[in-house]
Amino acid sequence: MSDNTTELDFGTTAQKATDGEKLPVVLLALDQGKYDMARSLDELRALADANGMDAVAEVVQKRATPEAATLLGEGKVAEARLVCQNVNAAAAIFDGELTGSQIRNLSAALQVEVLDRTMLILEIFRARATTNEGKLQTELATLRYQLPRLQGLGESLSRQGGGGGGGGGARRGAGETKLELDRRHLHHRIEHLEGRLKELEKRRGETRRARQKNNVPVVALVGYTNVGKSSLLNALCGEQIFEADMLFATLDPTARKLVLPSGLQIILVDTVGFVSRLPHHLVEAFKSTLEEAAFADVILKVADAGDAQAAEQLAVTDEVLGSLDCEGIPQLVVYNKCDRPNAVAFDPDILLTSAKTGYGLPELLAKIDEVLNHRVRTIEIVLPYDKLALADILRSRGSVAAEEYREDGVYYRATVKIDDLHRFEEYLI
Repeated sequence: MSDNTTELDFGTTAQKATDGEKLPVVLLALDQGKYDMARSLDELRALADANGMDAVAEVVQKRATPEAATLLGEGKVAEARLVCQNVNAAAAIFDGELTGSQIRNLSAALQVEVLDRTMLILEIFRARATTNEGKLQTELATLRYQLPRLQGLGESLSRQGGGGGGGGGARRGAGETKLELDRRHLHHRIEHLEGRLKELEKRRGETRRARQKNNVPVVALVGYTNVGKSSLLNALCGEQIFEADMLFATLDPTARKLVLPSGLQIILVDTVGFVSRLPHHLVEAFKSTLEEAAFADVILKVADAGDAQAAEQLAVTDEVLGSLDCEGIPQLVVYNKCDRPNAVAFDPDILLTSAKTGYGLPELLAKIDEVLNHRVRTIEIVLPYDKLALADILRSRGSVAAEEYREDGVYYRATVKIDDLHRFEEYLI
């Protein structure tokens, strides 16, 4: 089996949804008063839309204690079944995590395929991953999620008796069940994927050390999914990576070079977005990717200026960053999409940007420069003609603002890194 394929799938509906056909689905939720249910369902609806599904109805039950077998009560399950039949739903999506037996029980009761919130996110990840590492991480997260749920993920995973009849009525042992075979296969596959990802993580570490050796600062874009991180990267760097107004439009991290107004060259990194209640095992699966933020020199926390829940988005971002030990790294809050009509007015000292119109981008770059100003120095020098090899350092590790050929050498006004300053001290004007 190839490294990019998961042999055991959740079901068929999520796969069909990626073919461009909008499939009708019903959203299910148990409201125990632990979080904003309306907000959570809006997000689940957006997740379904990102996976090619159309949430045509929802069934919510307020209940302090969940029903063990189905989470929802018997009457509410019966109501959900009628709703699914009336709208000809292809699937029902539960706003939370389900056990294998709960998936099986709800599927049998509703007579449609049942997905939970995490399964839906994993399907989106599977469809959006483009790099080898992203595909491996997605498959690993999927298999880890499937492992304790094998019994509930479909009839194809049901137990099958082994053995058979022998002469004279003798019988052999029961043999290995289908469930045990599936579980053993998943364990082997998980071990293989973990090994592959460790190799890729080692390479990522080597790349990171090369950046540190060259003293190239890294600025990481982090934040809630669909706040415009990829659009910001495109607007700042002029590089076109995929962007769209949907959750998890991009999954794999992207790094681009960017020269700040001071002349300092940095690496701008776009990371995978977050959602509220992002399961811990998904954070763990993508930790090597998210660690780009943990090793950054500056973190840009991006929120949607047009979203009334921007503060909640930032809280989710802070929660994930906290799990990655990002304390001590300078962090700037950026409210993007301020061009939208419903954008909230903020304090003028807060960074407001619009990747679409370019508003606020110069101020953002200047602020990054200010945070990193201890890294560079503007100098004026005259290099003798036999020392012009040093000019390559000016251009490759700094920037040249002015150049003039003179009798005694070449005059430069340039920006250099503090670490390179000693190379030019004897030529300073």
